[in-house]
Amino acid sequence: MKNLLQQIKHRRLALKLKQNDMLMRIGISRQQYQRLEAKGNPRLDTLELIAKGLNSDVMLIPKEKLNAVLAVLESDGDNTSLPHKQPDHSDEQKKLSDDPWKGLLEDGDEDDNGN
Repeated sequence: MKNLLQQIKHRRLALKLKQNDMLMRIGISRQQYQRLEAKGNPRLDTLELIAKGLNSDVMLIPKEKLNAVLAVLESDGDNTSLPHKQPDHSDEQKKLSDDPWKGLLEDGDEDDNGN
């Protein structure tokens, strides 16, 4: 698995962006961005800004859910490769195709109020 700086560079290249493009997207000069991508240790607010500029989000993924999340990311929206069982009901399959992340990051036992 790539480290965070490698992921940032990979995402930028996937969007066909040059380091120079980051100035217009997030206000970081090419030199600042180049330094960050090469060996940086960005602050959280800078990391969130970079993620926004790369049409991405920063999030914590529980280790026990990591393989499932990676499978979804690698599937490019093709829900047949999801690591959990597909629902038998067509209504539920439609909901899954609308939201392939459904249930991947939830604990499942409790709601936010502890119920």
